[in-house]
Amino acid sequence: MKIIFKLIPVLALFAAPIFKAQSKDNYNMWFQYLMSAKLTDKNTLTALAQYRSFDLAYDTRLFLVNAYVDHEVANGIKPAVGAMFLVLESYNADDTKRIRYEKRPFQQVTMENNIGRTSISNRLRVEERFINNPDEFVVRLRYLISVKIPFNKKGEKEKIYGILKNEIRMNMVKDEPFDSNRITAGIGVKTGKNSALEFAFINQLETGKTSNYGYIGFRNSFDWRKKEKQ
Repeated sequence: MKIIFKLIPVLALFAAPIFKAQSKDNYNMWFQYLMSAKLTDKNTLTALAQYRSFDLAYDTRLFLVNAYVDHEVANGIKPAVGAMFLVLESYNADDTKRIRYEKRPFQQVTMENNIGRTSISNRLRVEERFINNPDEFVVRLRYLISVKIPFNKKGEKEKIYGILKNEIRMNMVKDEPFDSNRITAGIGVKTGKNSALEFAFINQLETGKTSNYGYIGFRNSFDWRKKEKQ
């Protein structure tokens, strides 16, 4: 409980830029559940569900489900294949909503390493986006760098950690290649040996537009490897 009280001022700081916005983006929220499960010593399944809204949790902006399986080919190097399904809702100029559905297979490779106790992850992803209303096909490249910084002293049990991320997304088209850049800064609170609750501020820059989100996420991990009989 003491940890939660300490987090309140930090969350208020993250939320301040959101409350200052003057559009339908006033109270953007981003809720996410992510799980990972070891299938074998080399293979891991990752799945997530995500919900974004314009007005706290009431005005739907996006919903997606996503899953992929990676295979560690060398220490810290993990290629993967996966797929995503999205429901995209945006406002037209006359304040009516437009709903689009997207099917998105993707391929990626992740490289993980450590500098001291700080873990760094680099991920390059290629997406094939099939969108309707109107029908559209786009190939997009995404590069994400993630940093996880432990706040505990060496030898102590991890309770709180820092999160820093930056992701740039580029479309494979000549007329407008830049899609967006997303910066994330936040903290994670361990709620169990294999679970954590995360809070963050996300800034997303697009051509002619900037959106800010308050992020609340929960993640946990499982071990589904078959145990050898003793």
